[in-house]
Amino acid sequence: MESVRWGILSVSGHYALRVHLPLSRLPEARIVAIASRGKERASAAAARLGIAKPYGSYADLLADPEIEAVYIPLPNTLHAEVALAALEAGKHVLCEKPLAMDALEARLMAARAREKGLLLMEAFMYRFHPQWLRAKEILDSGEIGKPRFINVSFSYNNADPKNIRNRMETGGGALYDIGCYAVSASRWLAGAEPRQVISLVERDAAFGTDSLSSGILDFGPGGCRATFNVSTRAFPVQRVEVTGDKGSISVILPFNAFSDVPMAIEVSTSLGTRRILSGPADQYGALFAAFSKAVRSGTPAPTPVEDGIANMAVLDALFKSEKSRCWENL
Repeated sequence: MESVRWGILSVSGHYALRVHLPLSRLPEARIVAIASRGKERASAAAARLGIAKPYGSYADLLADPEIEAVYIPLPNTLHAEVALAALEAGKHVLCEKPLAMDALEARLMAARAREKGLLLMEAFMYRFHPQWLRAKEILDSGEIGKPRFINVSFSYNNADPKNIRNRMETGGGALYDIGCYAVSASRWLAGAEPRQVISLVERDAAFGTDSLSSGILDFGPGGCRATFNVSTRAFPVQRVEVTGDKGSISVILPFNAFSDVPMAIEVSTSLGTRRILSGPADQYGALFAAFSKAVRSGTPAPTPVEDGIANMAVLDALFKSEKSRCWENL
């Protein structure tokens, strides 16, 4: 297939560190341009990364007729604004998580994408890693029985006051940054949407962002429950565990999977515990390849935008529960 021509709407460290190399290697994609809010920064990034066209504004990049799709790794508060502008300019959009600041913004984005006949997708790359595909396959096969409870832990320690993850005005905090993963993984593994949620949130005295957030997702009578703990001020930990009535599955490094070594899941049943290796694989490369194929073939996005809206609705309810200190219905 002909490569999809991509524009990158940010010179973020995340893009340079994790995304650029796998994207640049894909036969399904070609990086055409990169933009920043200043031509000097864009030119420096373009020279460093080997990208032909630097743009000093997002609007200039969006006006480039050569570009078919854009990737948005901007601060959370800019996701909806820039995605809407990109869709208006006729570009397909792959937007970093969380898709927006709330479900209302996400619905507006989805409506614009439908009006324009364009793809819009939240960039949860973990779902494209073979370790997760294997874990979901085992779960769906019934090997561990009916899922009863899910537990997600995700944390890192970042005390930098200038970091966007520690700034309220850029949509920082644990729930937005990594709680979205806990919610997404729980919903995906449960294969359903929660009926009600409750949260307990601790906010940083200096930053105002949530630095330690915990939650319970109740998937209703006969369904499973999911619990999570996420923190921006704790030792880095990642783990996802799902326990059924016949066994359990543990994803050891679920979200920031290394691309150059195999990743492991552990499956325990009455027969014992086995360790299953998958990869090496680059989940960002798999994400962009799948999205690019959908763009070129005119098929639906690999992950429907409705999934992103549903994830935002759960985050909205968790923030609401922080204030009410009660269960909140969805």
